[in-house]
Amino acid sequence: MEFGFFTVYLRDMTRYVRFRTQLLSSLIMPAVWLAFFGVSMASNLDRLSDASAIPGVLNISYLTFMGAGVIAMTTLFTSIYGGFVLLFDKNWGLMREIMASPLPRRDIVIGIAGSGVTKSWIQTTVVILFGLLLGVHFFTGQSPLRTVVSFGGIFLFVALFSAGFVFLSAALALSMDSPEGFQGITTLLTMPLFFVSNALYPITGLPQILQDIAVVNPLSHLVRGIRYFAIGDDFTAVGMHIVTTPGEVLISLGVLFIFVVIMFAFALRQVNRTVVT
Repeated sequence: MEFGFFTVYLRDMTRYVRFRTQLLSSLIMPAVWLAFFGVSMASNLDRLSDASAIPGVLNISYLTFMGAGVIAMTTLFTSIYGGFVLLFDKNWGLMREIMASPLPRRDIVIGIAGSGVTKSWIQTTVVILFGLLLGVHFFTGQSPLRTVVSFGGIFLFVALFSAGFVFLSAALALSMDSPEGFQGITTLLTMPLFFVSNALYPITGLPQILQDIAVVNPLSHLVRGIRYFAIGDDFTAVGMHIVTTPGEVLISLGVLFIFVVIMFAFALRQVNRTVVT
């Protein structure tokens, strides 16, 4: 089965579309987070941005600054639960049928990762469009062609990050038997990853030990890429001057690529060791 991963991909996307409650909640949640948390925090933190404005440098609102963080947050939470379907299949006996088919085992995790990336792209588009309606200033001053390129850059960063965490999620799901255990591990992972990152605030304001952790946090590299393409390489926000060079963006891209390779190897090892009776 040369394109067996597409069968796994199509099955998971069909489930995603048919479960209306899951579909609507996954699209509404990030928009609500941006609307309530972002707008309420912006009313307080924008005073810092105004006080620290530098002549000739783009000064953005906290809502715009946080918009990139919400995209990253949504991608993280969507991807880390992307492999849960494999745990469901194990518990309901469906994995036995999949393992007995001619489908190469690597296609199982590739197909699941593909559906996870597609879901993340859908949610990213929703957050961007809803954010623009709320007053998020993405792509300011960019030409239509540059905006298309920026969308492509954002989607590339989201795809790498999402694929890496879906691979991790798939490996965890294949090694566990209970949904409670899976949920406990993923919750333990997501909270530190989210709060020890630059999603909600610049990492330069964190204690040194947390800055060191944030530097190697894949979520920080995702946010850096999103802000670079959506906002720009030189701006002030939350009382700080933030400059991002193309070299730093390439480093973040490389870190995410290495992350994907490591997580794919981990997931492939786990799926090859899985025995379903």
